[in-house]
Amino acid sequence: MALLTHVLACLFGIGSWVAINGMWVELPLVVPEIPEGWYLPSYLTVIIQLANIGPLFITLMHRFKPGALDERPVIYTIVVMGVVATFLLAFLWKHTLVVGGAVHSVALLSLSFLLSVVDCTSSVTFLPFMMRLPPQYLTSYFVGEGLSGLIPALVALIQGVGMVQCKNATANANVSMENSTWGSGGELVAHYEQANFSAQVFFLFLSVMMIVCLGAFLMLNHLPAVAKERKCERYLDDATHREKAGVGLSLQNSVPEQKPMLDSSESPVKEPRSSFGKGTFSRAQLVFIFVVLAWVNALTNAVLPSVQSYSCLPYGNQAYHLATTMAAVANPVACFIAMFVPNRSLVLMAVLTVTGTGFGAYIMAMAALSPCPLLVHHDMGAALVVITWVVFVLTLSYVKVIIGVILRDEGHSALIWCGAVVQLGSMLGAMSMFPLVSIHELFKSGDPCNTKCPK
Repeated sequence: MALLTHVLACLFGIGSWVAINGMWVELPLVVPEIPEGWYLPSYLTVIIQLANIGPLFITLMHRFKPGALDERPVIYTIVVMGVVATFLLAFLWKHTLVVGGAVHSVALLSLSFLLSVVDCTSSVTFLPFMMRLPPQYLTSYFVGEGLSGLIPALVALIQGVGMVQCKNATANANVSMENSTWGSGGELVAHYEQANFSAQVFFLFLSVMMIVCLGAFLMLNHLPAVAKERKCERYLDDATHREKAGVGLSLQNSVPEQKPMLDSSESPVKEPRSSFGKGTFSRAQLVFIFVVLAWVNALTNAVLPSVQSYSCLPYGNQAYHLATTMAAVANPVACFIAMFVPNRSLVLMAVLTVTGTGFGAYIMAMAALSPCPLLVHHDMGAALVVITWVVFVLTLSYVKVIIGVILRDEGHSALIWCGAVVQLGSMLGAMSMFPLVSIHELFKSGDPCNTKCPK
C-alpha cells in the first residue's frame, strides 16, 4: 500500500508543470505555423508571469483568512481546466483572428494563459495538499514534478522535434521556403525534417497526462488504502493548531485529579526561535532559506532555460537535444537521491547552491559567446556543455528538495509560502531575462549550416 501511495504521489506531481513544459518543447513545430513566429517564446514568458494571479490569490487567502480555503476544490478545478485546455489546444492552436489590424493566434495564446494559471497555481496548492500524507511521500511528489519536464522532452525526441539536415541549396531547389533558410548560390540550407507525428497528437498526449494526474488525485483522496496513510482529513494552520493545543493543555491542568509532581518532571519545552511554523529556525536562517529558494528557481525555471538554445545549439543539434533531455533526467534523479539521503543541512544547501550557480555561470558565458563559444569545433566542447547542464540541474534540484523537506516539517503554511517564493523567483528571473533576450537581443544565434567560427 505504501508503494501504491508513492506511485500516486508521483503521478499527481507529474501534472504540476507538464502542460507548460510540453508547450516549450513543442515550439519548433508550432512556431513555423503561426503568425507570431519566434516571438512566441517571449509572449509565453509574459503570459506565464501574468498567470501568477492564481498563486497570488491563494497566498493572500491563506495570509488574511487562514484555514478558510481548502485546497482540494481548487486542485480539482485547475486540473480539470488543464484537461480541457490541452484538449482544445490540440484542435484550435492553428486558428487565428485579426486583432488591432494584425493576425494573432488568439486561441493558442488564450489557452496558454489558462494552462499557465493551472501550472502556476499548482505550486501553492499541490504542495500544501501533500501535508495530508506522511513526509516520505513528499519526495515522490518531487520526483513526479521532475518527470513533468522529462516526459514531454522524451516524447518530443520520439516525435523528432527540431531535427535538421544541411543540404546544398542548388541541389534542393524544390525545397519549400517554409522549411528552409536560403542563402546565396552554393550555400548549405537548414532543412527541418518532418515530425513523426503532429502537434495535435502531442497536445492530446498532454491532455491524457492531465487526466492521469486527475485520476491520481482522486485516488489519493478516496482510495481506502491511501486513507490509512493520511494523518487527518481536516487540519488547521500552525497558529490555530498551537492555540487549540494551548486550550487543551489548560483544560488538562484544570482537572483536579492531575498530579503536580508529574507535571514538574516533564522536560522543559524548547523555546521557538521564530514565529514561523514550529519555530525551528531563526529569522536569519529563514531569510537565507527563502532567498536560496527564490534564487535557485530563478536560475532553473527562467534565467538559464531562456538561453539554453544559445548555449547548446552552436555545438550541434545532437548536443542541444542531449543537454535538454539529460538535464530533464537529472531532475527526478536528484529527487531519488534525496529520497535516500534526505539531508537538511543548511551548510550543504549553501555549498550545493554555490556549486550549481558556478556551473550556471559557465552556461551563461557560453550563451553570451554564441554563435562561437569555447571549443565549438571540438567534441570536448559539446560534451562539456552537456555535462555542465546535467550537473547544474542535478545540484540545484537537490537543493529544492532539501528546502521542500525542511519547510514541510514546519507545517502547512510553510509549504504555501514555499510555493509562493518559487513563483516569485521564477517571475523575477523571467522579467530580468525577457528584455535581454527579446528586446536588446544580447544573445546571438547562428545559422546551423553556414556559421563560420575561427578555429
